[in-house]
Amino acid sequence: MPKLVVDRVSKGYRLEREGRDVLAFEEVSLAVEEGEFVAIVGPSGCGKTSLLNVVAGLLPFEGGSVAIDGRPVAGPGTDRAVVFQHPSLLPWRTVSGNVRYGMEMQRRFDRETMRERVERFVKLVGLDGFQRRYPSELSGGMQQRVNLARALACDPAVLLMDEPFAALDAQTREIMQSELLKIWAESRKTVLFITHQINEALYLADRVVVLGARPGRVKAVFDVPFGRPRLLALKRDPRFLELEDPIWRLLEVEALA
Repeated sequence: MPKLVVDRVSKGYRLEREGRDVLAFEEVSLAVEEGEFVAIVGPSGCGKTSLLNVVAGLLPFEGGSVAIDGRPVAGPGTDRAVVFQHPSLLPWRTVSGNVRYGMEMQRRFDRETMRERVERFVKLVGLDGFQRRYPSELSGGMQQRVNLARALACDPAVLLMDEPFAALDAQTREIMQSELLKIWAESRKTVLFITHQINEALYLADRVVVLGARPGRVKAVFDVPFGRPRLLALKRDPRFLELEDPIWRLLEVEALA
């Protein structure tokens, strides 16, 4: 059984001022295996973030079903954690305090376990020595590392990532991509990753799902044939560029639509 199954799910919104309904995405189906890294790309407005929020249990949906390990998703749960585009750290808490926060809210871990997990995941994301720093004392990339550590510390079955590097500069973004792969190689979490960047999707993922223009539908799924571990030099490999091109052409058609 796949870890995550989305089966013919749709999501609509009511535009009150215009007096009409719109579909963000329609009849979307996908399955993500245990430990698999799946990226979703698509033109702006195709429902990528809405789909991730449906899986997170943060939005209701119409028709179909969403399940984790065969259990229906009916709302937020401890089996999922979301890494949003912006870190949304608590400014009055230190790095350690922010990483501990999610565990405190779940009330699944005793004090000693939380302490151990904070230390483990702060080190895992490369912030050892910064435990007592506050968010205002960190760079954007470091804040996003705290965001990731906070999600991983809660031990979710599925990690949901919504363009987590979009607000970073190009150099930091590439560094964070490589760091994420190292962290993922150790944690082996099942990941659903939203991005606008095709080369980011291909560099990180095992499969890339392409959504069409609104209402978003699955237009194609591309298997990524490159082994792991991966280095940034892979992005300059002719085979990488050869795989990137058809995705670009497909998205160009959808964006113009």
